[in-house]
Amino acid sequence: MLKKYLAPLFLIAVFLFSCEQGNSQNKLDVFQFNAKLASVKDPQLIDVRTPDEYNGGHLINAVNIDWNGNDFDKLTAKLDKSKPVFVYCLSGGRSSAAAAAMRSSGFKEVIEMEGGIMKWKREDFPLTRFSGKLHNGMSEAEFNSLLQSDKLVLIDFYAPWCQPCKQMAPYLAEMATTYSNKLVLNRIDADENQMMSKILKVDALPTLLLYEKGKLIWSHTGFISKGDLIKEIKL
Repeated sequence: MLKKYLAPLFLIAVFLFSCEQGNSQNKLDVFQFNAKLASVKDPQLIDVRTPDEYNGGHLINAVNIDWNGNDFDKLTAKLDKSKPVFVYCLSGGRSSAAAAAMRSSGFKEVIEMEGGIMKWKREDFPLTRFSGKLHNGMSEAEFNSLLQSDKLVLIDFYAPWCQPCKQMAPYLAEMATTYSNKLVLNRIDADENQMMSKILKVDALPTLLLYEKGKLIWSHTGFISKGDLIKEIKL
């Protein structure tokens, strides 16, 4: 009787493992992604960020098809589904969603860049427009001057297009007012301050950094609720 149930369970486990292995093989770190890209003749390379992000600097020969645009399906349908397609975004979220949609629509091989263009820039791989150089934005000395306070200093690395960043912005501003006697908030646009993002190893958004007397005492990447944030930084 037991064998009757074990056999189907075993097949399900094998199926899930195989799917997991297949997905992991199609998500490459920036070094693997770069090597794979170089090995393919005339690769189909897609930047799924917004046009503004794309214009700010993108991988050489990348075509911009905005994942959040109204014509994503229409434009990707013009690609050759039988050949590999390389996709990337800022940190991996949008490219993962885009890749899943493309696989569902019949693309044979969709290869994602793990960590996105933020990891790419950290490793000094080349971009168009900047010739490998980053937006300087504020200097390291200017950043350090933000930390000179007797209060706790909360740094919020964000981007205007980042959805979790938008969700968090109102209550971060509210906290800065409510706890103004003990907390200072500084929001930094990661797109406009790429050099500081690299120095501080900020490779996903939003990223929160909490400093006390100039020293980093806490950090968090990704969405966090107001209640959890207050508990974490002990306000």
